[in-house]
Formats: sequence, structure tokens, C-alpha cells
Amino acid sequence: MQFLDQLCKRTLSQRPVLAITFLFCVATITGFPDRSLAKPYFEDGFLGLTQDELRTQLGTPMAVRSRKAALRIFSYYTFKDWQKYFNYLVSPENGEDVYTYTRNGIQVRYSFTYIPDLNEGKDFPTLYVRQCEIEFSPAVSLETIQSLVPEFVPPYTQTAPAFRSNLWVLVFKGPPSPEASFIVKERGREKLSWSLAYQMFAVNGIPEYLSSKTPIDRLEITAQSLQLVRQRQRLTHEPINNPFSPEFHQPPPIEKPTVNTIPRPQYED
Repeated sequence: MQFLDQLCKRTLSQRPVLAITFLFCVATITGFPDRSLAKPYFEDGFLGLTQDELRTQLGTPMAVRSRKAALRIFSYYTFKDWQKYFNYLVSPENGEDVYTYTRNGIQVRYSFTYIPDLNEGKDFPTLYVRQCEIEFSPAVSLETIQSLVPEFVPPYTQTAPAFRSNLWVLVFKGPPSPEASFIVKERGREKLSWSLAYQMFAVNGIPEYLSSKTPIDRLEITAQSLQLVRQRQRLTHEPINNPFSPEFHQPPPIEKPTVNTIPRPQYED
């Protein structure tokens, strides 16, 4: 009987400790953020997904490619060979999942770039989609991209931030995402806001007069900072009207040339 009394007292004295332990376990399961349950940061539906989530959505990649240095030169592998051998020779984040489709007679090739979660402390950390690159073969006009890429939904307002250079056109859409800095490699990324951005490249250059017929070879869906563009990249990013707004396609008003009349001399009577 005395033993049972002592056991009951010991159990009662440990009740606060047990309660705290239980609450900690519940918080660990439900309250702490878990990147394994990642969701896309923007309406494109890709940026921020884990590699497994992307493959569940799109299926097994048709190929995997790795970039050589910083050049646009790639080595392509079958998915089976990559998983079996090359995945262990090259850093996993250097492998880009490739999906190729034929739409309206145009080859549309998606490739996804990943960034690892180094905070996990694993040999093979979880990979998250950092960028979606879409290539067209042959090149397509600016106005045709929407019919070939369902995920591409550009803004239509004239005031949407848009920029250009001699090689690309950059268009921002939507509000910034607080979580998107995770997929950005820019130094000091936490101090900036990151928004959904569509960047369209032309191998042969963007003409001085940009039109809806301008040929585009590649579209990149990324997270970029409008603050960064306006503060530090003013010399390389020329502001333009949104090329997808209705006002952009309206021809500029024709200015009538001014005619300078010849002054008539004044004679005295």
C-alpha cells in the first residue's frame, strides 16, 4: 500500500513535465513550418515546389541536363541513367528536370532549376524549384507565347512594371511573396521584396521598335526584385510600357509636320 502511494505521488509530481513534453511534440508536428509541405510562391504554380511535388504534378522527367560552368552548354542524360549513376557524380541541384512538348507545331521544352535546403544537414537535401526555363524551337512571336505556355499569364495593365534591354524583355506581375527569398541567391535577399517575373530572351536581339511580332527564343519564370531593378540596375534596364497591355498595340499618334512659312517683306507705300 505504501508503494502505491509513493507511485501515485511520483506520477503527480511529473505531470507538469509530461504536459510540457506533450505540448512540445504537438507544436513540432503542427506548429513549426515544414518545407516538405511546400506550396508554390506565385500563381505560376512552379516556383517553390519541391522536386518530388513537381514530378508528381508533371510526371517523370523526359531527361535531365546539367550545365557546364556558367555557359549555356548542357549535357543531357536519360532519367534512368541520371538516377542510377550521374546523380552521385554531380551535385543533385545541378541536374535540371526536362520536359518536352509539341504544341501547335512548336517544340516547347521546360527545364527546372533547383536550390537545396542546406539547413536540413543531409547528404541529399530537399530540392526546391528556383526557376522555370521554357525554350521554343523555332522562335515564336511575343504574342504567341500565351497560347504555347498555359502557366504564362502576363499582366494586362499599362502600368505593370516592364523593362527591356537589347536581348530581353522583363515583365513583373503581382505582389511580392515573403517566402520567395528562399529560392533567390542574391546577396542581401532578406532585405528585398521578390515578385513573380517573366523574362523573355531573343538570341538575335530585341529590335529598337518592340512589337507583338518580335521573335522570342526563351522564357524564364523567376522571382526578381523590382527594388533591385530600380535602385541598382537602372543602366541596364530601360523602363517601357507593358508589351501585353492593350495600349501598347495602339499606334502612336501621327504628328503633323510643322510648315515654316517664308516671311514676307514689308514695304512702305
